[in-house]
Formats: sequence, structure tokens, C-alpha cells
Amino acid sequence: MSKKLVYASVTAKECKGNVDRMIRKFIKKVKKERIIEQVRDRRFHKKPSVKKREKRMRAERARKREEAKRQRRLKKQMRNYKK
Repeated sequence: MSKKLVYASVTAKECKGNVDRMIRKFIKKVKKERIIEQVRDRRFHKKPSVKKREKRMRAERARKREEAKRQRRLKKQMRNYKK
């Protein structure tokens, strides 16, 4: 398994020196890269069957989320079309 390099750093320049903004931006980057989730997942051993099941469930949730997003977009288009 290859390790992926993660760049979750925030500079003062990109946040104009605002410390609160830097912290929020760093937290967002860490969540997007799923660093905390990886640490939690690797903390204890999981059987391969459990990993597969969880992966399948995550994929199903993502598909449902995308479908709901698509339905909302179509509903919004239809509302705008009727006007």
C-alpha cells in the first residue's frame, strides 16, 4: 500500500494573518483529506469482510447523496422554467 503525501498546511499570508481563519481553514483541509478518519480506521484491526462492507455502505450513501442532489437540481430547474 503506497502512502499518499498530504498537504494540509495553511500560511498566514493566505489568511491575511487572521489566526481564527487559519484554524478554520486548516480544519477544513484536514477533513477534506480524511486524515482523522484514517487514524481512527488504522487504530484497530478490521477484518477484510468488515472493510468491504463499510466501503460498500459508504459508496451506497454517496450514490444516494448524488441522486438526491441531482433531484433537487432538477426540481429547481423546473421551478425556474415555470416562471
